[in-house]
Amino acid sequence: MTNIGIIGAGTMGIGIAQVAATNGCKVWVYDANPKQMETATVGLEKTLTKLVDKQKISAETMTEILTNISIATELKDFKDCELIIEAIVENKEIKTKVFTELENHVSESCIIGSNTSSISITSLGAELKKPERFIGIHFFNPAPLMPLVEVIPSLLTDKSLPEKIYNLMKEWGKTPVIAKDIPGFIVNRIARPYYGEALRIVEENIATPDQVDDAMKTLGNFKMGPFELMDLIGVDVNFSVTTTVYKEYFYDPKYKPSLLQQRMSEAKLHGRKTGKGFYDYSEGAEKPVPQKDEVLYDDIFHRILSMLINEAVEAKRLGIASDEDLELAMQKGVNYPKGLLQWGKEIGYDLVSEVLENLYDEYQEDRYRQSPLLRRM
Repeated sequence: MTNIGIIGAGTMGIGIAQVAATNGCKVWVYDANPKQMETATVGLEKTLTKLVDKQKISAETMTEILTNISIATELKDFKDCELIIEAIVENKEIKTKVFTELENHVSESCIIGSNTSSISITSLGAELKKPERFIGIHFFNPAPLMPLVEVIPSLLTDKSLPEKIYNLMKEWGKTPVIAKDIPGFIVNRIARPYYGEALRIVEENIATPDQVDDAMKTLGNFKMGPFELMDLIGVDVNFSVTTTVYKEYFYDPKYKPSLLQQRMSEAKLHGRKTGKGFYDYSEGAEKPVPQKDEVLYDDIFHRILSMLINEAVEAKRLGIASDEDLELAMQKGVNYPKGLLQWGKEIGYDLVSEVLENLYDEYQEDRYRQSPLLRRM
């Protein structure tokens, strides 16, 4: 596949376009907002110029990438594309409207993919005339740097299509994994406790955000603590994904969103992009120095890690992906220091079970129920 279409010129869309163009594909990018297209083009040139300045790519490569990307002014400009990837707002109705219109302009053999992070692939593709051509292709932000791509077939996707996309992503230098079409897929499902349990700890005044972050980094060797990561992702974006997963799982208490995060979103304290979130990013602002507490840190670390391992074990039980892909996804998609199934073996599944049992005894909430497989691990 050498002719690629991208719908949406936001951070993800232009990032995916860069990946495809870097790998020699001819790419057409369309955005309903012409100003966004202009902003994205200028931003891409700046990004590539920095890479040239740092000697990460040559000036010739930069020229080639930019030459490979064309602006599409309407959806009919995608008529020669073999693959189109949508990367627009996380709204099912808007996405579905675009897909149904798109089918009027593309060939019978054109593959249509969505970069959605949490909306059901089956529900998105069901309205198409040819739902068998539709598949989830979920990149992680920033797309040019993050290696993971989740490939998600729907119940209606042609059986040969996942392997085709898997192989294409390999050609593009990515680390693809194949996941079932369940809410959150692999990463956004398994990673929910990293944020949710951290938020609960802070909401209950057990620890401060900087203490939680410090505990996970010092004891778990995570590159970023949950609050630093939420500020980077966008507190509003993280809240939206959590809310979607919660609703899609029929309000399973394991995925219950945080009131603190909702209030932060309402106050537009979205993190780095607004200058303030759980931390202050304004000029001259100093990051708080956490008050270290060995016992508290140990409790925080084992509480959050046990919740994560339990989610990974449940994903294994449900066959959401192979063990190898479950491990790869968390390491390559959110930079976890090691796979969670391996981590469970190292610290002992008995310990994980005990931590969850104690939490359940304390809270009497189904949120802390153990995967049936955990006790047998």
